[in-house]
Amino acid sequence: MGKENSAEKALNLIRGRLCDPTSVFRPLSGSSDSNFSKLKFIVSTSITEGCNNSILLLGPRGSGKAAVLDLVVGDLMEEYPDSVTLIRLNGLLHSEDNCAFKEIARQLCMEHHLLFSKMASFDENSQFIIAMLRECGLAHKTIIFVLDEFDMFAQASDLLLYSLLDAMQSVTSQAVVVGISSRLDADQLLEKRVRSRFSHRKILFLPPSREEIDSLLEHLLSLPADSSFPSGYVSQFNEKIKNITSDTRFKDMLKTFLNANSTVNSLLKFIFRAVSSMNLESGLLSLENFKTALSSMQRQPKLEAVRDCSILELYVLVCMRRLEVKEQSSYNFISVMKEYKTIHDSFQTSDYYAQNVCLRAFEHLREREVICYAENRGQSQAVEYRPMKLLISASELHQGMRSHACCPAILLKLLDH
Repeated sequence: MGKENSAEKALNLIRGRLCDPTSVFRPLSGSSDSNFSKLKFIVSTSITEGCNNSILLLGPRGSGKAAVLDLVVGDLMEEYPDSVTLIRLNGLLHSEDNCAFKEIARQLCMEHHLLFSKMASFDENSQFIIAMLRECGLAHKTIIFVLDEFDMFAQASDLLLYSLLDAMQSVTSQAVVVGISSRLDADQLLEKRVRSRFSHRKILFLPPSREEIDSLLEHLLSLPADSSFPSGYVSQFNEKIKNITSDTRFKDMLKTFLNANSTVNSLLKFIFRAVSSMNLESGLLSLENFKTALSSMQRQPKLEAVRDCSILELYVLVCMRRLEVKEQSSYNFISVMKEYKTIHDSFQTSDYYAQNVCLRAFEHLREREVICYAENRGQSQAVEYRPMKLLISASELHQGMRSHACCPAILLKLLDH
């Protein structure tokens, strides 16, 4: 019972780490060359020296742009508690100018304990923001504008960006504009007048290196020695983690997974699934946990579609595949039915259905996008005569049929020959 309690505590601890951006990205931010260090230097310089700045954080979704920015802002607010004001906007919500100006005015009023008027006009909100920029600059307070989905603002009318960057040309203002985007060409979307006022600083968030992944896995999965866990359990658990991460099978598994999606966020999801399937009785992670997580995340819709097919639908797919092997470049439902009849006559199978039933199976496969029309022409033709083609490869079909619960052995034999 004690071991199960320790296992549950370990499970909760690791899950908590995986869900906490600070636990994940702080270990990756140690070096002076890290994105965290670069961003913190730029923003802190703006605060201490009272200068204006603009910067773009670029990288695929899930690469940690917002998480690293949150770490930087959190650190700076602790270091300069009375000198930083944070304003957050999202391009999906606030790309329309009137909405954006109203939201900035609302957040500024909330931050500085002022009365916000919902009835204020666009011009009134614009003048209020410029006045606040000037007043904060005179009081040596920096306003950090975080524009998530920056490309949405860039593709809009650009009035918001122009107004902010133009106001930042003033000697009295003190502000930093941080844009976050998954588009690497986000700055090229800006109008010329906005681009001329933008500093064009960029920080690219690239996939973590192999060394960073190894250190991150060790940090996230290891139990602390100076904790309430029994010392014997901690050493056993950590030893098991080292054995798993050094196993070549695990490395191959991780490589396969990261080839599909190498962002930190996808890696965290993978680890979370593996940890969640941990056996609480043994209280230890195993390689099987990671195999289960990999198979659950690497869903293959085409294989699932084949596994869900009826016996008749499998016959239709095998017939179509055999026609392709015979180098029949174009075939339709009638051709498939001829092949189906040939198979029945040759092997005297019990699975023989009327043509109208086969046509319904044919249509069902098309609706599930396992097969499709070979061309868009001839829409006035009857379905039976329109050329068709398979949307799955031979290996996918073979793999799907092998894992099918009721696939007749004769079909696998027909597929191989």
